[in-house]
Amino acid sequence: MRFLHKPIATAIILIMMMTATEAGEADVVDVNVYKTPGGLYTFHVSLLHGDTGWDHYANKWDVIDSDGNVLGTRVLHHPHENEQPFTRSLAGVAIPEGVRSVTIRGYDSVHADGSVTMSVKLP
Repeated sequence: MRFLHKPIATAIILIMMMTATEAGEADVVDVNVYKTPGGLYTFHVSLLHGDTGWDHYANKWDVIDSDGNVLGTRVLHHPHENEQPFTRSLAGVAIPEGVRSVTIRGYDSVHADGSVTMSVKLP
């Protein structure tokens, strides 16, 4: 009986390790941006990430200019395990004059920045 438990324990550990890495990185899959009458911008960003709970979830996205400056950040305060992809908005983003496009980058609590970003032209 002792020999049956070791393979089972090994299998459980392997499954847990695969689940932790299975969620991957937070990928940006859609962006809509609008300029308000006051000259500020509103971003609606959709992320795709295999959130597995509090230990591994998409936790924010940034609006970044071509020089790498972060112009705005939308913090995500909880996992979205049953809502994929999911969309969250950020309003009131000031964009410096002369900036014609920005890149949106997602992040997760394990891998930091995501591999799939999206660049958008500003209206």
